[in-house]
Amino acid sequence: MATSNNNTSFREDLTCAICFELFKEPVMLGCMHHFCRRCIMSYWRSIRGPVTCPQCRQEFPNKSCFQTNFLVANLVEKVRACSTSASVRYLEKQIKDCLESQCSTRQAYIKMVSADKEKMKKIQKVGTELKMRVHNEFQALHHFLKVEEEAMMEELSREYDEMTRELKRHLEALDVAIGDVEKNINTLRQTSSSTEQSLPKLNSGAPVQELNINMNRFRSKCIAPIQYIIWRKMIHHLNPGPAPLVFDEDTAHPSLQLSRSKTQVMESDQMTSYMCDSKRFLQCVNILSTEGFQSGSHYWEVDVQNNPRWDLGVALESVNRQVRVKLCPENGYWTLRLRNGNKYSAGTQPWTQLTVSTSPSRIGIFLNCEERQVSFFNADDMVLLYSFNSGPRGKVFPFFSPCLREHGQKPRAIRIIHVPGF
Repeated sequence: MATSNNNTSFREDLTCAICFELFKEPVMLGCMHHFCRRCIMSYWRSIRGPVTCPQCRQEFPNKSCFQTNFLVANLVEKVRACSTSASVRYLEKQIKDCLESQCSTRQAYIKMVSADKEKMKKIQKVGTELKMRVHNEFQALHHFLKVEEEAMMEELSREYDEMTRELKRHLEALDVAIGDVEKNINTLRQTSSSTEQSLPKLNSGAPVQELNINMNRFRSKCIAPIQYIIWRKMIHHLNPGPAPLVFDEDTAHPSLQLSRSKTQVMESDQMTSYMCDSKRFLQCVNILSTEGFQSGSHYWEVDVQNNPRWDLGVALESVNRQVRVKLCPENGYWTLRLRNGNKYSAGTQPWTQLTVSTSPSRIGIFLNCEERQVSFFNADDMVLLYSFNSGPRGKVFPFFSPCLREHGQKPRAIRIIHVPGF
């Protein structure tokens, strides 16, 4: 009796819900329900409106949203061919396992849909925030340019009005002077034709001098490189603007040699005398800048042209400078490095190898203390090379290392770039 009930349940699982027969050419819809191919096509032709599943009513975009289920088809054929209860039980188990697998797959897809919807919400939120940020940044630039344009136009208008007023006053004075001279001419002519032997009284107004207008000075305002002039002003309003960093010689490894301006450093064959204290790097050829940061956003650029080896980034103020450690966040360093002239990697644990299509001559480092981000850019075209999204907590200092050169190589310098006017 139990076997009979199981056989009945087994056949029902392989029965089409439309024709109530065993599946013929079974197809599976996106909702995981199965029907005979001919039955579902006939059903869809008979209804109006959207294409739906006859069982769960899920809608589909078109009438081809199904796929042949060969596994179920094979099981149906085995059910038809089998006559013993043992075979039926075996097939029933196969069907059950198959259905469980399909249900598990469907559940996994449902979870993926839910996860994708959450990702969509986050993307929409971040996208809105980014658009607002970009809008605000450009609004600030537009406002600066508008103010500068209005100021320059106002200055031009003021000088133009002053010169035109001066010319008008000069023209008026010349008109009066010409009138006086013409009256004098008429008086003299009348006197010359009369018998009077004395010089008549003439109008003797103050002589009008030639007006000297400095057109070159006025014209120079249009000849001048206006865009460059405004750029020089605008760069002081950038936030963040390029930080005018200098190297801190008190942190330099003894084999590092600094330029007089303390903006360039290279490895030297000679060790300089030094005071042994906790500020100085003793095991690695590293150096920090004099200025550290623990709030706000900051950006600086480093010239690394023709240098085949270097490390750049930021280091916590608290790093142990007396020992040799790997440059990674776990040890207080967020860095980018170059080896062999073309192998770039981020200082993670383990190293993250980077694909860089064009070797940069300058590296830009952007530090956002509030968002704990440290990002590296090819400063030649501002392409992002790598970004740490779990950056430092606490005070950090810009970090530099020209690295030990290979045997036979000439020492190469790295240089902090200063923008004119900063």
